[in-house]
Amino acid sequence: MSAAVSNDRKRGKKRYGGGHGNKRWKGSRELEVGMQGILITCNMNERKCTAEAFNLLNEYADQLYGPEKLQENNGSSSDGEAEEEDVDVALKKEVAQLKASGAKRERRFMALDSGANNVIFIKTQNIEADKLVHLVLSDLHTTKKHKSRVILRMLPVTGTCKAFQEDMVKYLATFLEPWFKTPNCGTYQIAFKARNSSHNKRDEIIKTIAGMVGKLNPKNKVDLTNPELTIVVEVIKAVCCLSVVKDYSLYRKYNVQEVVKEDTPKPDAETETPGEKDEKDEKDEQGEKDEGDEQGGEKR
Repeated sequence: MSAAVSNDRKRGKKRYGGGHGNKRWKGSRELEVGMQGILITCNMNERKCTAEAFNLLNEYADQLYGPEKLQENNGSSSDGEAEEEDVDVALKKEVAQLKASGAKRERRFMALDSGANNVIFIKTQNIEADKLVHLVLSDLHTTKKHKSRVILRMLPVTGTCKAFQEDMVKYLATFLEPWFKTPNCGTYQIAFKARNSSHNKRDEIIKTIAGMVGKLNPKNKVDLTNPELTIVVEVIKAVCCLSVVKDYSLYRKYNVQEVVKEDTPKPDAETETPGEKDEKDEKDEQGEKDEGDEQGGEKR
């Protein structure tokens, strides 16, 4: 192979990402206990996913909270059609703005390393992540307008704790009260998923949480067809991310690719157990690969 051909191929890889779309950028922080934000899954290309997430979240955050004063939106777009080089520009711009703001104030959105492949964590500041994500999904469901190419699911994280059962039970005892403690009650399901964590068993965790919900108010009932609330439990390594969300089934498990599709009738549920109907839905959502959800798949 000639040197010229070899150089051309190297330039082509650099121009189009060269398979490094999932490589973490230098100096990135990691998801930690105590943080709140949004978990976002993608089908490869985390850098592109991050750029899309900033555009999409800022668009709807502006509607709820007004424009962020420190942020410059010139030239930004939310249609997900930017080339790979534009993604790099957007990320470099974000880093530059973070450095410029320094200790003065944290940005309302900050991308962190989640600790799992094909998952990014957007830390939020002075933002109600559950309301923001619900607004995004609600608008996409109504308009059926595609605003992302690589983002799959957007899951708000309104609480975090250590991913050990005793810590989770202690934290959930108070975390669940606003939705399920008497006089509050509702129908619910539990959506549990673990990535790079082998010390939590799905069925055991779901059974434990269901028992806690029942003790808070016996009127709380399981509904896997159309629950009012879904308790989302996402474990990544040693961190457990939690939220209680509305319209989880209606908005296709908060999948931005699925929610813009035309609605189709759903079959009736056959059994009533606290967890989601089956695990197949969690295996592959629009190409999201989860072979390493229970063990392995760790970022390197």
